[in-house]
Amino acid sequence: MVFRCAQRWVRSFKPGAGELSTMSSEDRQSGDDPEDESSATDGTTDSIGDGGSAEERTDNPREEPPIATEATQDADPFWKQLVTANDGPLLFLRELLLSLSIVAIIGIVLFAVSGIWPPMVAVESNSMEPHISKYDLVFVTEPGRFAPPNANQQGLIMAETGDQGHVSFGRSGSVIVYDEPNTRGSPIIHRARFAVDQGENWYDEANPDAISANSCQELQHCPAEYAGYITKGDNNGQYDQANGIAPIVRPGWIQGVAKARIPYLGRLRLALLGTATSGLRMQAGTETMVSSMTASGSTAVSGTVPT
Repeated sequence: MVFRCAQRWVRSFKPGAGELSTMSSEDRQSGDDPEDESSATDGTTDSIGDGGSAEERTDNPREEPPIATEATQDADPFWKQLVTANDGPLLFLRELLLSLSIVAIIGIVLFAVSGIWPPMVAVESNSMEPHISKYDLVFVTEPGRFAPPNANQQGLIMAETGDQGHVSFGRSGSVIVYDEPNTRGSPIIHRARFAVDQGENWYDEANPDAISANSCQELQHCPAEYAGYITKGDNNGQYDQANGIAPIVRPGWIQGVAKARIPYLGRLRLALLGTATSGLRMQAGTETMVSSMTASGSTAVSGTVPT
């Protein structure tokens, strides 16, 4: 009895092979197999499963969106490239188109207001000084538009026989732009002095200081061959019809009525387009040589078109 107890005590502290086998089987049954633990700690395949090894998963980071290249940029629509351009020819083209668009919008607005094209004329000479000077840019409207009270059927006020309360460019009377057909040279911007009827003896109605004649017979275009207007430059001594600048102005020759001016801005227009004055005007089958519109006493304008 004593031996067995000692044997059991010894065996409990010094297990043999049989007991090792027994413990191993018990450990396996309880899930404490050392081999299982080593396999669980040493390997990673079982813990990851079918998703691949940890090494494979860490080597494939999260995919980033593709970076735009020249090929992808070239694939963009032209308008998008034009809008987003920061340099190069596309930037220059965009700025040019923007500037032209602004000019076109301003032109459309001015045309809508004035009713004629072009709505701005550049003055080439000084016969309308001091109120309209050479190189002024003048805004004109079609006859009858924005007509003042007491104007005639064409929307004009006569300087000598009309409403004296109406002031345009420092004096009474409408300033008109007219162009005689079949003549070479620019249209003329002068003030309408008074109207005449066909066959009228307008000598008696004229200001003696603006004519150099003693009777109607000594005046050109008197009596009046047709109904129209007698005109004169503010800086001139005589009527256009008395000094040979133009015959009686027919209503259909009037292209516009001056409304406002911008000093000196017309110089830019004349520099870019050049003056339209040729120095030769055809009148009644004869040639009247005009070395300059200033010397002849008429104010020419550039930029109007026949109606």
